Amino acid sequence: MDFEKFSQSIKSDQTVPAVLNVHLKALWFEGKGDWNRAHDLIDQLDDQTSAHVHAYLHRVEGDLWNAKYWYGRAGQPVYKGDLADEWQELVKMLLG
Repeated sequence: MDFEKFSQSIKSDQTVPAVLNVHLKALWFEGKGDWNRAHDLIDQLDDQTSAHVHAYLHRVEGDLWNAKYWYGRAGQPVYKGDLADEWQELVKMLLG
């Protein structure tokens, strides 16, 4: 799946595409406006990619202290740009 198809699936699909990994599923749900479901998918995972998505989700929530903690766990700098830009960069990175 490429970025355009991923973005289109958010607009048109009623269910998350089965081909997505857990990180992309979390970003898909967040793109649909379902922050809680996105967070539930990532919350118990402790790998660096999950921590990076977790950091982004806490930025969306407005919990910047918690986001900073998760960026540190991910080994990533705190993102300073727009949330939409970060979402797009994360999706593109994860789609490879």
